[in-house]
Amino acid sequence: MARATLALCALLGTTGVLAQNADGSDPNSPALSEVQVRETSGSSGYQGAQRNTAATRTDTPLLETPQAVRVVPQQLIEDLGARRLADTVDFVSGITRLNDFGGTWDNFAIRGFSNTDGGSLLNGFASGRGYGPQRDVASVERVEFLKGPAAALYGSSEPGGTLNVVTKKPQFTTANKAGVQVGALGYRRATLDSTGPLGTDVAYRLNVAAEDGASRTSLVDNRKMVVAPAITWNLGPNTVLNYEAEFIRIRTPLDRGIVQVNGNAGALPRDRYLGDPSRNNLHVNGDTHQFTLDHDLGQGWRTRVGASYRETDLYGEAVDLTGTLQDDGRTLTRRDSWRSLPARDTSLQAEVEGKLQTGGLRHTVLAGVESWRLFMGQDIRYSTLASQPFAIDIHTPTYGQAPGKLTPGFDTRDRQRATGLFVQDQMDLSERWKLLAGVRFDRYHQDYENRLNNTVQTQSHSAATPRVGVTYLVNDRTSVYASAGRSFRPNTGADESGRAFDPQEGKAFELGAKWQSADQRLNGSVALFDIRKTNVLTRSPTNANYNVAAGEVRSRGLEADLAGQIDAHWRMTANLAYTDAEVVRDNNPALLGKRLLNVPRVSAGLFAIREDRLASGGRWGVGAGLVHVGERTGTATDTYRLPAYTTARLTSYWQIDKRTRLTLDVHNLFDKTYYTASWGNLTVIPGLGRQVVAGVQVAF
Repeated sequence: MARATLALCALLGTTGVLAQNADGSDPNSPALSEVQVRETSGSSGYQGAQRNTAATRTDTPLLETPQAVRVVPQQLIEDLGARRLADTVDFVSGITRLNDFGGTWDNFAIRGFSNTDGGSLLNGFASGRGYGPQRDVASVERVEFLKGPAAALYGSSEPGGTLNVVTKKPQFTTANKAGVQVGALGYRRATLDSTGPLGTDVAYRLNVAAEDGASRTSLVDNRKMVVAPAITWNLGPNTVLNYEAEFIRIRTPLDRGIVQVNGNAGALPRDRYLGDPSRNNLHVNGDTHQFTLDHDLGQGWRTRVGASYRETDLYGEAVDLTGTLQDDGRTLTRRDSWRSLPARDTSLQAEVEGKLQTGGLRHTVLAGVESWRLFMGQDIRYSTLASQPFAIDIHTPTYGQAPGKLTPGFDTRDRQRATGLFVQDQMDLSERWKLLAGVRFDRYHQDYENRLNNTVQTQSHSAATPRVGVTYLVNDRTSVYASAGRSFRPNTGADESGRAFDPQEGKAFELGAKWQSADQRLNGSVALFDIRKTNVLTRSPTNANYNVAAGEVRSRGLEADLAGQIDAHWRMTANLAYTDAEVVRDNNPALLGKRLLNVPRVSAGLFAIREDRLASGGRWGVGAGLVHVGERTGTATDTYRLPAYTTARLTSYWQIDKRTRLTLDVHNLFDKTYYTASWGNLTVIPGLGRQVVAGVQVAF
């Protein structure tokens, strides 16, 4: 059983899963003894797991990986008081928030490119396709941000990067933890994390979260329920079967934010609501099932097969701010709407990894196959602006207008399928020089049916996406690397002749350096990158009603991260990024040379916490953080800009005894008014005001 458990850790990337002390307490939480503090492992603190990540899918140290990777561990997630994935991204270099569709899904820019389509993984399986709910962190062990193209392992994706969420795994030692949080802006949350054996060879884990979420206005609220069970079954000394599930139910308004007036994003108070409270009732559901079977073949070889099924749906009624602001500067037209956006995503994976030696060179080889099927439906109905403008005064709004008559606006069925083969070889050229080379071959097919005009567009593509990188170990704590890689992502639709668009293609180059302290508790990295994406859709030069795949965008910049345990009392994380992302070729002169939407040139984050013992035997901790986001373009043509902002936060805890922990956090300490992103030419999305949150957590 011990051998199988070790194999599971090595094969599924769970080096950083929650270990348990004999008394059931969590050694990754602030310890009650100086001995436990000194025994901080390579996966605790803020630096996160330093090997066995999705960057290579093998047991390779990040120091030897020719790619910028930032791991956000559970310790940092807890100290930040994070409830959603979006609460962590400010402390990773080069990650910025984008339009989140009225607060219903996750959308981040990695090095300037959105990760919404194909840029999110859950335990190595695609989890961003379709219209799934925002990621809750109740069941999250860590988040791995993989910078640069990941297509050589994961297929269709953007060239900026990919994030992989690793969930908490079952343990064979009983441990239970329950928590309650109460805060301003209507926030309430309760959580449960329970794990333990169900027998000699079977263990379970159950994570539950129920939340009444914070809202920028008292006119609407949002509610969420998350249930995430998991089972680990040791089938033999070398074989482990793992099942994980997640069920999410969210009820939320479609909150597009407020409108900018004559380029002024702050023309309205941040709590102004321009929808209608009586008709903002969207449901966002997500059900996920994952199976993995790992077998250790011995002598450095192992196999893994897995399957994932994810079903999501977003449906309900809302008032859309898709009209215009009239010349009087105060009358806004809107549309009543109803939408249903179901999706089903099925993936199958199989891979084999082994170690061998040829010609004096040591190899770690990985080969695998992945096949996936995706269905997405889109049924959206709108009222007619001409006959039912649903006008509202943005300065003195009144609500309760009668619902409008809805007519179909979109009715589509999108069916996609793909199969990919990948192979990767990591070679030890010497004790100092390491070479990584890999390539993936994908065959992609799409049938896109528009049921309103009875048309079907079909496209099929083949793509090869290689990557290569070399690492030089200056010493056992410092390395430098260079890498290059390609990516692809299909374009939906067809040109004026009815021919399917060529896929978008990305090409990226990266130079970087990594460092870790002698005790491996503090590490840092710096990276320079240059990314170009071609075949971006742009206006046809012969017919302005159609597009052609002829545009090009470029992103280049510098990133730096430093994180870890400074000493027995201090841990910290810091990040800085300069991102120059712009359109370099387009048939629309108004877009040429413009910066990419919502991407700041400069962004940074800093968070640190100090801990110490109390005379009573407990522990305390006090921390603070800063986030800075630079000025951003509000529209693709740069007609207005979102102002730069800096927010501050405080965090504190009191570990009364080894079972009871009290917390007090203050988010947006100085009650800064700021805007996280824009949507279209009209609306901007304000961040939350000051929020004080108190909590209690009990282990039992």
